[in-house]
Order: sequence, then C-alpha cells, then structure tokens
Amino acid sequence: MSLFSDGERALAEAVSELVYCNPFLPRRLELEHRALGSAYVESPPVWSLAPAQVDDRANVQRLRQRVAELVETVRGRLLEATRPPGDAALTLYEDLVLYHLYERCREPFYEAIRSRIEGGEPVRQFRVWRRFRAEFEHYRHLPGLTPPSGHEPAHVFACYYQIRRAFDHIFQYLVGGSMPAAELRAAVWQSIFTYDLRRYYRGLYKHMVDYPTLITGESGTGKELVARAIGRSRYIPFDPDRERFEEDFAEAFFPLNPAALSPTLIESELFGHKRGAFTGAVSDRQGWLEACPPLGTVFLDEVAELEPALQVKLLRVIQDRTFHRLGETATRTFHGKIIAATNRQLSDEIQCGNFRSDLYYRLCADLVRAPSLREQLADRPADLATMVRFIAHRVAGGLGVELAAQLTEWIQCQLSDRYPWHGNFRELEQCVRNLIIRGSYSPAEAQTSVPDAIEALSQDMRAGALTAEQLLQRYCTWVYQQSGSYSETARRLDLDRRTVASRVQRSRPGHAEGKRR
Repeated sequence: MSLFSDGERALAEAVSELVYCNPFLPRRLELEHRALGSAYVESPPVWSLAPAQVDDRANVQRLRQRVAELVETVRGRLLEATRPPGDAALTLYEDLVLYHLYERCREPFYEAIRSRIEGGEPVRQFRVWRRFRAEFEHYRHLPGLTPPSGHEPAHVFACYYQIRRAFDHIFQYLVGGSMPAAELRAAVWQSIFTYDLRRYYRGLYKHMVDYPTLITGESGTGKELVARAIGRSRYIPFDPDRERFEEDFAEAFFPLNPAALSPTLIESELFGHKRGAFTGAVSDRQGWLEACPPLGTVFLDEVAELEPALQVKLLRVIQDRTFHRLGETATRTFHGKIIAATNRQLSDEIQCGNFRSDLYYRLCADLVRAPSLREQLADRPADLATMVRFIAHRVAGGLGVELAAQLTEWIQCQLSDRYPWHGNFRELEQCVRNLIIRGSYSPAEAQTSVPDAIEALSQDMRAGALTAEQLLQRYCTWVYQQSGSYSETARRLDLDRRTVASRVQRSRPGHAEGKRR
C-alpha cells in the first residue's frame, strides 16, 4: 500500500520543502502555490508587515488545515500498514508532522515572546510543552517505526521557539515592502539559520556562536535592529524537566557603541577592569565580554571607531576567545557571539591604516548590508506612507496614526521626491517628530553642501559672530563630515578624540549650544 496518493504526495513534497525554506525568499511563494494548487490566493512578492496587520495570510491558513488533515490520514495508514514504508515516504510524513506541530505551538510562543519584548516577565514554565510532547509522541513514535531524523522532542521544541523569535524580530521590526527590504530580511534569516535549515537542525546550531557577523550600512539604516534580531534569535536549549528554556533571550543582548566613549571607558565596558586600573576605578568590574552568557551576544556598533590597540584585543577575543580585564593579568574566556556594525567603508579604512585587515577578515565570515532609505523608496515610493505611519504610531500612539496621512502629504509636498534622506530612518523619525511638534521640518545643517558650509563658517568668522567654543564646534563638525571618523578628525586637528566627539554632537541641530549665534 502506498503511503501517499499522487495528489497527497505533491502536497507533502511542497510542505517538506516549506519546513526548511527561508520564509522571506520568493521560493516560499512558489512552494505554497505548489502545495495549494487552484486554492492558492495570489500574494504580493514581498512578505512585509503593513500597519494593523499580523503575519497570518490566507495561504498559510489553508495550508495549516490541509496539513492537519493529511497528517491524520497518513498516520492512520502507517498504523494499518503490514510493512514499513521506505525512508523517503517516512521523511515526507515526518516533515508534515514538523509543520503541523509548529503551527500548534506558534501562537503560544508568539504570546510569550511579545509579552517579554513589551516588558513582561519571562515565562518560567512553558506549559505548552506538555501538549507538544504528547502530540510529538502521538505522531512521530509509531510502533516499529523510527523517524529518519532522530530529533529529540526537546530539540524540536527549542527549534520552534527559535524560529518564532527569529520571525517575530525580523518581520515586526525590519519593515518595508521594497525588494531591498525583503532581501535584508532574507539575509538576516540566513545569518541566524544559514541557507540550509536541515543541516542547521542536525548540528550546525551548536557552532553558530563561532561565526561573527558584520553589519554594514549608512548611519540610521537600522543596523542595531538587525543585530538585535540576530542576537535575540539564537538557539536556546529547552530543559524538559523544569519546562523552561535555559536563557532569557531578552537579557542576552549587550550593545556597546565605541564612538560614544573614550578608549579607556570602551576597554573597561568591553573587557572589565581591576580596582585602581585607572582614575575612578574604585572597584573590580565585569565587562560585557565577561557578563555575556554562552547563549548571549555582544554587539559593537561603529566598530571602525575602535583604537588600534583595542582592535588587537578584539582580534584576540575572536581568534582565541580569551581576554584580560584592564589592569589585570588573569586570562578570562568569552563564551558568547560577536556582532559588529559600521557605517564606514572598511576597505578604505584599511588602506588608510585606521582598521586592521586581520580583524576585518575575522569579522566578515557573515556579512549583512542594511539598505539605505533612498534605495528602499526608489524601489517602492509607497513605502514612505507605511514608514511614516509606523513611526507616528511609535512616537505618538493612536493620535500619530490619525496624523500619518497629513504627515506624509507634508513630506511629499515640501520635500522633493528625490530628497536623499542622508540620515535614513533616523532622519525620517526626526522629521515626523518635528512635524508633530512644530508643523514643519528643516533638513539638518550637516546635510548642506561643503561649499555652503565653508562659506557660512567663513562669513561668521569675518563678522566676528562666533565664540571660540562655537568656532571649535563648527570646525570640528566640518572636518568630521569630510573624514567620516572621530579618530581621523582628532588626528587632523591634533585634539583628543573625546573632545572632537563632544563638539560634533553639540553643533548638530537640536542641541542648544549648537544654535547660539
């Protein structure tokens, strides 16, 4: 007796591929179409979150029902079979079960994850585990049959939880209906699971901690959102005896921005320090590398801003997983994952001698590029309204949503369709805030052309209209715009890097000192 009819086999084969498919690639649509045939509902090529939308779609709901029915039918045939089916047929059945059981767990996982992200307490006991384990045994462990994969139920449960976390962090936070946005979501999924999910399940999940991720992209493109999605979506083992996961995903992400700190403080924050290591070090202190658990992630934003000496120490962490606290000789071990980001062209920084090539080649095992807002709007101009609505809701709640159409209209009328959005999403957010507060938005001074900036500075100097502090602020800012680096600006002006960073920040629009005349 054949385990599947021809029509059932076509459905099962498509679902078998769907189980291991990157949900953000076009291949998913092809497989859904194959599985549903004439019942397939045409869908947009890009799976993205729209305002007031959840991730369910008509095709997913239809598939869920069909798979649930087919699993029961095939299980009945297996119980009645006089001889075991071949491995190929049994693998199809196993993949159908995996799809079915995931759909059964999806909603409880979603509720637990959303509650935690929104500030709720971590779930101390996943009671859905008991139902899952019973159904796992019901469908997978049949008399005389051994599932080909050999996966243990706790491992499958942990994989489901990881998939749900990854989907939620990618789908909910990396928004946009353009192809560049879709490609970013697919790339982040691969950073978490690789391109081969079967191989990942079989054992590669144990080794992903050894692969650093480097995120590139202009300032304001959401690189930290990408890092957070990857860092919070790591595989976390499930303890079936305590009915809980071994780590709280929301407490396992440690971000650090070197551009905002002096070299000594960066080293202290990252590596920790011993009492007396420097002025103000009144007690021993753990750094992020030491505080980060094995299932956690340290995120270094603007890694190109690290001083050469710190680059050497970071290289050692990646190569040997060892480090020392500042002022201490004891060797300590880092057990977590490293994610770094930069808005610089590291190839240029390497040529200029500002960034070590050996560190770059250690970081670039996994590269993710965050597209600019310009690229996304060029591909899909309608995304402006969607993004404005999301931002308005975040900064003003329900009232912001009511104002979204008005805000979008102002932007479209007052700014050119080809406005470059140098600050990307961060600038769009500030634009929305300005419009809500003042009813208008003026592009930042930092976005004026170089000749205009030089002329304005020159005029104010000739008129004697600047204090010494204002002159330093504006000149530091102008050199920073040309060099693109606090460190390089400090080198050119023979100033301390912290002095440069503070002056640049003060002279940007919105800061009180930067507005004095």
